[in-house]
Amino acid sequence: MTNAIIGAISRALDAEFDGRCRIYMEEKEQDLKGPCFFIQCLNPASEHFLGNRYSRRSQFCIQYFPESESSPNQECHEVAERMDSALEYIRMDTLLRGTKRNHRIVDGVLNYFVNYNFFARRQETPVPVMEELTTDSKVKGGGGI
Repeated sequence: MTNAIIGAISRALDAEFDGRCRIYMEEKEQDLKGPCFFIQCLNPASEHFLGNRYSRRSQFCIQYFPESESSPNQECHEVAERMDSALEYIRMDTLLRGTKRNHRIVDGVLNYFVNYNFFARRQETPVPVMEELTTDSKVKGGGGI
């Protein structure tokens, strides 16, 4: 499910920025050249809730590497505002709402944090049922009331 959420984040960012920014999901590239995004899931967690339902919590960090060398902080603040609206809801099979959206700029790189929490159902393996059951019962003493 984490990869599906990363894909949905990627599609939302691509739509918001008209495909002008590269989007990376693996940290293979050294010295990423801006403008580009790097998406990573920080701390996925799953907790049994009730029956076959599970609470899933995923925190994501999306880093933005700005193009501007003269005013990277200004560019990062503008991008963060656009990310707020683009990542409030992402579309998968259903809409997921991003919560706890916040950002900080560290060394000229925007670090944007968002949580996507949802409930999932685990598919249960069907248990074979008995086809037919017969009983033979007798009352001891056989009398009536």
